[in-house]
Amino acid sequence: MEVSFNPDYVVLLGALLLIVGVMTTKFSSRLGVPALVLFIAIGMLFGSDGLGLIYFDSAYYAQLIGIIALVIILFEGGLQTKWSTVRPVAFPSLALATLGVITTTVVVAVAAKLILDVSWLEGFLFGAIVGSTDAAAVFAVLKGQNIKQRLGATLEAESGTNDPMAVFLTLSFIQLIQADQPSYVLLAGSFIWQMGIGLLIGLLLGKLASGAINRINLDSSGLYPVFALAFALLTYSVTALIGASGLLAVYVAALIIGNAEDLTYRQSIFRFNEGFAWMMQILMFIILGLLVFPTQLFTLNVMISGILLSVILILIARPLAVFLSIIGMKYTFKEKVFLSWAGLRGAVPIVLATFPMLAGLPNSQMFFNVVFFVVLTSTLIQGSTIAHFAKWLGLTGNKKVESSHSLELVSIGKSNAEIIEFIVDEDSCISGKRINDIDFPDKVLVNAIIRDNNLVTPSGKTKILANDILYVLTSRESKKSIKELIEKRKVEETKDIEVNEHEKEEETVS
Repeated sequence: MEVSFNPDYVVLLGALLLIVGVMTTKFSSRLGVPALVLFIAIGMLFGSDGLGLIYFDSAYYAQLIGIIALVIILFEGGLQTKWSTVRPVAFPSLALATLGVITTTVVVAVAAKLILDVSWLEGFLFGAIVGSTDAAAVFAVLKGQNIKQRLGATLEAESGTNDPMAVFLTLSFIQLIQADQPSYVLLAGSFIWQMGIGLLIGLLLGKLASGAINRINLDSSGLYPVFALAFALLTYSVTALIGASGLLAVYVAALIIGNAEDLTYRQSIFRFNEGFAWMMQILMFIILGLLVFPTQLFTLNVMISGILLSVILILIARPLAVFLSIIGMKYTFKEKVFLSWAGLRGAVPIVLATFPMLAGLPNSQMFFNVVFFVVLTSTLIQGSTIAHFAKWLGLTGNKKVESSHSLELVSIGKSNAEIIEFIVDEDSCISGKRINDIDFPDKVLVNAIIRDNNLVTPSGKTKILANDILYVLTSRESKKSIKELIEKRKVEETKDIEVNEHEKEEETVS
């Protein structure tokens, strides 16, 4: 069906795609299929080989939209990541993000050389394209799951930091294929530059952004999330324009901003970017679904090649990468098996597969189709079984309690007060205590408690229970103290009591 191109039609079609995409997320959990697979299916359905509503074959625009979406998704993921959770797994995550990607690239390269009948450099290019796990897929699949915190943090940190390695390897092999006399020394220097400068700019702009957000006094609270997002785009563009890793810089900057103390309008910034990241995720996967033509994808040659490479990637390359990368680290055999299975591929490989197309390399269309099939296989098989696999291995923890509402009536950007939100852990020192018995700092008031999705109006006799969501009105001076109190563990409190009693005994003796 052909429709004349006009703005009204584009707006209508965009609205329909977003509505269908949002509704899809509601049914994805019931169907046991990751939402991103359904987003891709929507794109394929609306495309020229489906209903014929949209004809889209521009690898350039798909790449542009994909990169912008990845920046926003990585920024949102970094904002939500607690440094206290990531710090213990930083080294294994970085090992997986570097050595793991290289190992996967090498193993898949050998398989691609034999299965696709291409040159060695082309085989390594294919391996690099599918070498990294995908942040969008991992963040989406793990969100709300009760997988052990250490394993979830490892996967999220790995997926947030391994894209730069995959991008570097992909671009490097494209240069090697195109160059008459390739220089491996320059490539090594380029790697150090990309990672080192990307990390440095991420740290600097992250500090600058958090400081600017706290110091600037904007007329509207709705501008603070936009201001933060602008820094994310600025971080990527500045870093990428000087030839360094923009994706790494964005993730590092987001970590700095999200973990900054006393961040003005924290909840507003988080909620805005969460919703925007979902919108970009829907848009990105639908666009990637539009870019592929099912009549070319589901051919016997592509399907056989894709299945063979998927099996090698999932059952050989990824496990080998995991076991080699974190050898000697404190992970059990079952945990390594789970990390091997949870290496989801998603948007990043598909976006990277557009680079050879834009470079005009031979076999680039075949690469794109096979990569697309590999991603579909990975997300369908691994993505839909991660939670069950973790449960089967006994690697699930307590059910995560997440707040579905935010309350931020007053912010320190306008006055010296703020309503902040805390989730009470089981081992928090205030769990099981009545409000009157808790030594809250001055100028602190517990305004509301959400318990099992019900509102509890607090009084002095109200007992704080594990998994309660507290909304606390506090002054800027008391904010740090109340946070330390609520996050203090019962073990630490017991030690403090023992120390005080010991000091009293010494004073009595003297």
